[in-house]
Amino acid sequence: MSASNLSHLHYCQDYFAYTRRKSREIMVGNVGVGGDNPIRVQSMITSDTRDTEACVKQVLDLAEAGCEIVRITAQTKKYAANLEHIRDGVRAAGCNVPLVADIHFKPDAAFEAAKWVEKIRVNPGNYADKKKFEIREYTDEQYTDELERIREDFAPLVELCKELGRAMRIGTNHGSLSDRIMNRYGDTPLGMVESALEFARIARDLDYHNFCFSMKASNPKVMIEAYRLLVARLDQEGPDWTYPIHLGVTEAGDGEDGRIKSAIGIGSLLADGVGDTIRVSLTEDAVHEIPVAKAIIANIEHSHLPTDPTGSQRGTLSYNPFSYERRHTQKMVINEHELGAENTIRVFTSRKKWDALAHKIDKLGDFTPEAVIEDSDVIAVDPWDTAAVMEINAILEPRLVTVADGAHDAAVIHAFRLLASKLSAHHPILLKDTLTPSTDQGADFLDNLITAARNIGSLLCDGIGDAIIVQGEEAPGQSLRLAYNVLQAAGSRIFKTDYVACPSCGRTLFNLQETTQKVRAATGHLKGVRIAIMGCIVNGPGEMADADFGYVGGAPGKINLYVGKQAVKFNIPEDEAVDRLIDLITEHGKWIDAPEPVSN
Repeated sequence: MSASNLSHLHYCQDYFAYTRRKSREIMVGNVGVGGDNPIRVQSMITSDTRDTEACVKQVLDLAEAGCEIVRITAQTKKYAANLEHIRDGVRAAGCNVPLVADIHFKPDAAFEAAKWVEKIRVNPGNYADKKKFEIREYTDEQYTDELERIREDFAPLVELCKELGRAMRIGTNHGSLSDRIMNRYGDTPLGMVESALEFARIARDLDYHNFCFSMKASNPKVMIEAYRLLVARLDQEGPDWTYPIHLGVTEAGDGEDGRIKSAIGIGSLLADGVGDTIRVSLTEDAVHEIPVAKAIIANIEHSHLPTDPTGSQRGTLSYNPFSYERRHTQKMVINEHELGAENTIRVFTSRKKWDALAHKIDKLGDFTPEAVIEDSDVIAVDPWDTAAVMEINAILEPRLVTVADGAHDAAVIHAFRLLASKLSAHHPILLKDTLTPSTDQGADFLDNLITAARNIGSLLCDGIGDAIIVQGEEAPGQSLRLAYNVLQAAGSRIFKTDYVACPSCGRTLFNLQETTQKVRAATGHLKGVRIAIMGCIVNGPGEMADADFGYVGGAPGKINLYVGKQAVKFNIPEDEAVDRLIDLITEHGKWIDAPEPVSN
């Protein structure tokens, strides 16, 4: 099976209008997930699970911030046993927030944890399956034998969860697919999905249904494709496979970059009606994740209509939603910049913002606008006006086309999808974050960020778009920075150092926040270099698959350095590790000295 074989399936009810996916309800303690419940907000504490007081405090802080489900790592049976005391401390404080044990590798830890918490998260890639980075071919018989072995190891946990009324998340990470799955499906979204379905079939055979799925990846394109494939495959499996979906972009990083990447992945899927719970994974204090998660949900709720505004017209997708390919267009030149075809995606601005920046345009560096929309001769059209689109299609020379502001008050993603489905392929498309340009410099920047990231980022991940403009953020410099950062997060245009950084948890072997800032300070001038900063090796090598270099916790106070997925330096003292990372980057010819600061 390949993604192309699934292109006839659907992951949402309507690609051109919002409808929330209908899922069955599961119970996580006293919290309903899926069904008619609101989208739930989750997070994870970062304290050592053996430190009861610190863990209780973090759980209570998260609950007070509005977190509805809290996850705690339990890397061994000994760690899992302390969940009893953490739970008792939380309940003694009058807090009933459900607790989730995060399990990797250790079935005995899962058995112990199930006694004390409301939910168990297992990762199919490393729970009972083998992850030893071995490359071998599996015959069908060998593959079946391995599945039977997994069933023997996994079924007792399912029976225990069923007996105790515990929920479960079958959560696949792109970075931790088993050797067996990797060798049959490769390092692909389809491999992620099939790995999870194998575990789900075991649960269903035992008449256990109180579980949900997740498909996490640090790359939004991979994450979006994996979730779409999952929903399509669940629909293919049968009408009773409507299990809830937990969304998250893992290792999103920190600051604006982490928020943009999360909004692209999570927001894109929520806009298509997929998702029942979410977690925003930031390399920051966990409480900072909650307002971002709430803002993503609120933004979705306030930004689309429940039905097609015309109630009639539908298009046919111009792309395969399960396999990324950029929309094919012809080249054209605007303001001396080539766009369309294979050219880089260009950044536009308005005349008003250009004029506001004119006095310092030569100092904007990487955030320089490349064209003014009023001078671009762009054609703005209502995509629901088929006759108007057909007139544009009759133009033989490539023309830049965009959705007209205020077109039916439609949701941006759906409007541009419809435009791409009707527009002749030779015409490039200018994407907008909103069809109602802002005139309010006091507007909330987080909301503007989420809107731009979700709308433009989602379309870029669908392969649509040859140029972009951020209209929702009034501040000229900030809108340009946002435009470029969305392009970077979507993997569409790399103009600065790209970081993959995990959010920390009880498995983390060093201070991730401090270390991330140290690495950023030392390497932030290396344009186009991808660097991963990972707290441990559970997901590290896999999640940093796209990274050029990796900084990974190997043991307490010790760091392993990677080139791609390959560890090349081991057990480096933490106080030396950043310098050794610089040495490694230098060895591979990607180091340049930082430029001297420009004086004003």
